[in-house]
Amino acid sequence: MIRNRVLFVLIVAGLLAGFGLAFVTHAPNRLVSGRPVALIAAADGARLLALLPGVFLLFGPFLPQRRAAHGAIAIAAATFLVALCWLAGASAASLAESASPAARTSLGAAFWTLFICTALALIDAARRLGLSAAAGLLIGAAVAAAIALLGASGALDQLSIVREYVNRRDVFADAVMRHIVIVLAALVPSLILGVPIGILAHRRKTFAAGLFPILNIVQTIPSIALFGMLIAPLSSLAAIFPGLAALGVSGIGLAPAVIALVLYSLLPIVRNMAEGLAGVPPAAIEAARGMGMTRRQVFWRVELSLALPVFLSGLRITAVQAVGLAAVAALIGAGGLGAIMFQGLFAYALDLALLGALPVILLAAVVDAFLRLLTAYAERRPG
Repeated sequence: MIRNRVLFVLIVAGLLAGFGLAFVTHAPNRLVSGRPVALIAAADGARLLALLPGVFLLFGPFLPQRRAAHGAIAIAAATFLVALCWLAGASAASLAESASPAARTSLGAAFWTLFICTALALIDAARRLGLSAAAGLLIGAAVAAAIALLGASGALDQLSIVREYVNRRDVFADAVMRHIVIVLAALVPSLILGVPIGILAHRRKTFAAGLFPILNIVQTIPSIALFGMLIAPLSSLAAIFPGLAALGVSGIGLAPAVIALVLYSLLPIVRNMAEGLAGVPPAAIEAARGMGMTRRQVFWRVELSLALPVFLSGLRITAVQAVGLAAVAALIGAGGLGAIMFQGLFAYALDLALLGALPVILLAAVVDAFLRLLTAYAERRPG
């Protein structure tokens, strides 16, 4: 009898991918489509042992729904994530022995499907165990650290994405820092503007009635279109006021990227600030006033404190959105990880595109997990 339908669906999807799609692909160079290498072929010989944690997961949907079973599934899933990376690296090393130096071994669709399904199985097991947000973050960090150690040991050196990283190590580090700078440069003014506007929207309903439709319209504008709309006015301003050009304000680069991201970020920050304040129980405000608190003290000590979890939820949405949109900003010369990603796409080099895209996904996941942790803490300690 199936006792865990979520895990059962994930296993079925993983099996279909594992037996029907390429685990890795091997090509004579980075520009040619590679021949597929199946999972069974990649797990030849002693490498078959890497599949043992996955074999255990096959029994997971039929195990009794107890903490011990969920814990075993979580351990097996975490181990299998690392084993999949090791297996791909070992397969690439084996293929490289008889190939030219220009040959490339890329991760295939089966690898990505198995990796995603296993990660979802790990998340499902952690939730069934009732683990806290901090514990979930530690598990994710442990898996990421294990994969990083695997990479540091040289076990993944023959994978094409790792070779792309080695060839662009300095550029990659600069791109990561640039991407973080773009996100922070957008979030700081978004908070400075969004928080007081949200407070004003809560207190002035007529102001909110006119404000939110405008912010909603901004959200409907595609990011590429908004970036393009800012080129002409910023270029004109830079031409009229040379001082702005000296500060880096122009039609392309960091300035239009930050302005666009701020415009996109205002809606979730303003709305969640206003909704958080609106959700404060009137009884709590009356109790604070009964204790002799002034209006300012009530606002800072009671209203803001109780509205914090809702506000942090909006900040989480904003931050994750900013991480993703900052990659698109590379199209107008803002730089960052998006520059590497689009360079790979334009050159039809998938692994180079992944070298830019995967860190964006990882950075968004880290930001999301961190702010979820802060939100959980704020919910536990509202005062």
